Amino acid sequence: MILTIAFKEFRSLFATPSTWMILGALQFIFAWFFLARLDAFMQVQAQLAQLANAPGATQAVAAPLFGTIAMIMMLLVPVFTMRLIAEERRNQTLTLLLTAPVSSMHVVLGKYLGLLLFLLLIIADCALMALILAAGTQLDTGLLLSNALGLLLLAASYAALGLYISSLTAQPAVAAIGALAALFGLWLVEISAVDSDSTWRAFSPTAHFQGFNAGLVNSADLVYFVLFSAVFLLLTIRRFHNNCIYG
Repeated sequence: MILTIAFKEFRSLFATPSTWMILGALQFIFAWFFLARLDAFMQVQAQLAQLANAPGATQAVAAPLFGTIAMIMMLLVPVFTMRLIAEERRNQTLTLLLTAPVSSMHVVLGKYLGLLLFLLLIIADCALMALILAAGTQLDTGLLLSNALGLLLLAASYAALGLYISSLTAQPAVAAIGALAALFGLWLVEISAVDSDSTWRAFSPTAHFQGFNAGLVNSADLVYFVLFSAVFLLLTIRRFHNNCIYG
């Protein structure tokens, strides 16, 4: 049942023209940044050849591309999470879900996985763009995989937070603004930290993504993303369950 709801949500995302417009705009931004980084790398390649441990194309082009997409995700995910539950409540179709023979957990996890499938396509598009570099140079596969994994975990945590905020209101615009404000606040926590070892940085998803962006897969970062997503999914399920009971 979870997969049925997930595929339904996945297909519904592509049924709206706004989704195709957003995907087109993202493709243009990704391609522009990728080509700009590649051009800058080609211009300094002669100087880099004289260095003993010069950064390769993966480190100089692909890693910054993933870092840029991580920032774009902070703006992108709330646009899609706002409709998952808030729009259902506004259109008064949430009652159909509440009376369906499925549990609150199935509905929430189905909607969550459907959005993750969509975000996975965006991440795969970025990875394929980076793989084009293999036509002219040797890529650091480990760095690419760590960036893709980190970006997927980051998107999953953003989706869980956005889904919870979407369950709190009947207005999609309010859900989008609320999720964006929360994510922006977590980002401000990171950049306002006095030093890199500040305890406050441990609360920011982007701070934990930096290790993946540098090619380091840390178990502490993995646990953080899993717990972050799990907490907000549990809160969403509880909120959805309360709606079933109290209306």
